[in-house]
Amino acid sequence: QVHVVESGGGLVQAGGSLRLSCAASGRVLNNGAMGWFRQAPGKERESVAGISWIGSTYYAESVKGRFTISRDFAKNTLSLQMNSLKLEDTAVYYCNVNGRFYNGMYYSGPDWGQGTQVTVSS
Repeated sequence: QVHVVESGGGLVQAGGSLRLSCAASGRVLNNGAMGWFRQAPGKERESVAGISWIGSTYYAESVKGRFTISRDFAKNTLSLQMNSLKLEDTAVYYCNVNGRFYNGMYYSGPDWGQGTQVTVSS
């Protein structure tokens, strides 16, 4: 069993920054990928960023150049630095653990956190 907890969400003005954190414990695979997804009201959950066990990264086109994913393998923690936030970044952000990284894309695993709300205001 894997326990995943996100933190760091909040309210920020457009153009501002937030840093999300995720802590995973339990059966976290050493060679598993980790990533961030988000879900806005009325929309499907979408992949935002992912990182493989060797540090390869994936970003959705909508966040490239603005978001940076990083991972501490020793602590099983994941971070997402979000800069130049836009109104359309408003969503609940979910951390995903034990995913797969293949052909430059991140594929979700079975383990999710409860989500953290990010709200960007004008």
